[in-house]
Amino acid sequence: MTFLDLESSSQNTSAPTLDFQVSTKQAGIRFDHFLVQYVADTSRSTLNQSIRLGLICVDGAKKKSSYRLKVGEHISGTLFQASSPELIAQRIAFKILFEDDFLLVISKPPGLVVHPGAGNPDGTLVNGLLHHCHEIENVGDQIRPGIVHRLDKDTSGIMVVAKTALCHQRLVEAFANRTVEKEYSALLYGTMKQKKGRITAALRRHPVHRQKMAVCDEGQGRYAASNWEVVEEYSEGCSLVRVRIETGRTHQIRVHMASLGHPVAGDTLYGRARNTRKYSRQMLHAGSLQFIHPITGENCDFTADLWPDFQDVVDSLRSLEFTQIAGIL
Repeated sequence: MTFLDLESSSQNTSAPTLDFQVSTKQAGIRFDHFLVQYVADTSRSTLNQSIRLGLICVDGAKKKSSYRLKVGEHISGTLFQASSPELIAQRIAFKILFEDDFLLVISKPPGLVVHPGAGNPDGTLVNGLLHHCHEIENVGDQIRPGIVHRLDKDTSGIMVVAKTALCHQRLVEAFANRTVEKEYSALLYGTMKQKKGRITAALRRHPVHRQKMAVCDEGQGRYAASNWEVVEEYSEGCSLVRVRIETGRTHQIRVHMASLGHPVAGDTLYGRARNTRKYSRQMLHAGSLQFIHPITGENCDFTADLWPDFQDVVDSLRSLEFTQIAGIL
């Protein structure tokens, strides 16, 4: 079963391509319910519209939303897309770490949405990218020009953006083939019993709360793997960890860490609301990105310092008496 993850990558077409094979565990699920579970970042209305219009089919045939899936059936097609809003170039602040004729590496500030969408027609990173380098306008997806992977609105840190069609295509392939190494810094609630570990827990859309993802049994969701290591522990009862992700699923680190009983500090969606008042946002930062330059073949290894608000929190915690050092940042 495969699907182009909207968080990790995008295609040169405006509508992402779906490609699923129904497994034994998935047999008997309603067609529309299946799509709700396995297609990320898409509303129920969009999925049902795609079914009604025959854009998504089962074994090449149009089916009703209520159709019960059978083992081995092939689900394929594209999502319905309403007319795209006109993208405008806007001056948006972000840090540029590297730039050449083919790509751009930036550090995204927290609070900045990556691309336009419902509730965010402009004021996004994409609008800022168009202002900085208008040549990306026709690179990749119509609404997400140049974008090959994403960060959540309140996650800060490093991103790579393609400036040419060939670079975009090759970066998309690199992310899909998991040859890009991504490492994050996360401040978690609690003191972890183990100082390092690896979690492989499949993820799918929460069956009730559509804005959330949830851990599920293997075969019921999309494979996801995260490797974590404690860097520092603080007397206040929280831990700074490094997380290297092997996959790039929606909310992956936030869900995986919460499933271990240690949600990201400040995360109001998966964390502890009674503690989030201490933090202005979720304490998650994409600090490192390594990949082979898709055009020159050079080894690229970029790092982005903790965003100032995150660094201030860490400095405050370090200043507390009885801070226990578990590693080197």
